[in-house]
Amino acid sequence: MSLRWGLLSTARINDKLLDSGGAEFVAVASRDAGRAAEYARAKGIARAHGSYEDLLADPEVDAIYNSLPNSLHVPWSIRALEAGKHVLCEKPMSRHPADVERAFDVAEREGLVLAEAFMWRHHPQLAQARELIAGGAIGSLLLLRAVFSYPTPAADNVRMQRELEGGGLMDVGCYCISGCRALAGAEPERVYGEQVLGGDGIDVGFAATLRFPGDILATLDCGMSFAERDELEAIGSEGSLFLDDPWHGRRAMIEHRRGGEVERIDPGAANSYALELADFEAAVAGERAPLLGRDDALGQARTIAALYRSAAEAAPVAP
Repeated sequence: MSLRWGLLSTARINDKLLDSGGAEFVAVASRDAGRAAEYARAKGIARAHGSYEDLLADPEVDAIYNSLPNSLHVPWSIRALEAGKHVLCEKPMSRHPADVERAFDVAEREGLVLAEAFMWRHHPQLAQARELIAGGAIGSLLLLRAVFSYPTPAADNVRMQRELEGGGLMDVGCYCISGCRALAGAEPERVYGEQVLGGDGIDVGFAATLRFPGDILATLDCGMSFAERDELEAIGSEGSLFLDDPWHGRRAMIEHRRGGEVERIDPGAANSYALELADFEAAVAGERAPLLGRDDALGQARTIAALYRSAAEAAPVAP
């Protein structure tokens, strides 16, 4: 089944999906009709809409990619679902678990597919790392380490706006949470977070520890005030797996370190965005459930919420 996709905004992240060649994009919307028309011409998209409402009313659009700012993810995803459109919502869906529940309730009521767009989860690098851990390549998994950061963006960037639910944990820390949860194969039992505030009151730096079942610990740090870094590591009783920049998948490689030796494992080249779109379209066709459905989105939202609560209370909390 080939879906006809509509882009809900002209955000730069759209280019990653457009360039993947993984789907048919037929319409785009902006609150500015001129901007929408210019964007459509530049990207070779057939139809431009001067409002989000007009895009949702377009009968020739089957699915929506919601790349609006964080605070608009759930409200506009729900409106798209209520308009009869499947929705791929850019990460993070929300920092509010109740809102995530509400969105998936609407999707189930309408018989539509809703998924959170963590494209990195679709790259074969992650599946191979999980297989290595399950196969005992590093002994017993004991510790996870995840980092993702970049220098401070301009003050008017949406990531720096409290009203739009910006912040380092929402923007890049959510990848670190996703990575730790994916490799632990479980949800954290307890978390503790510390944040440094900047901008108009958003976290520009965040560091945390998480405790998973089976005495697996995890550390993460993220933010928009540190030098550029992007790593994920699994440390076991007998070795470790190091993934350099798993979040983008541009140079996918797994370093298996054990007994003083380092083996470089190449999972192969893949376009995470094309795989993400293929997974979504397969779910719409009824071939399988989406890789990232209700449970995963809720796990993400609960952990993000718990970390913000912990940082505010200066105490460990349970998600």
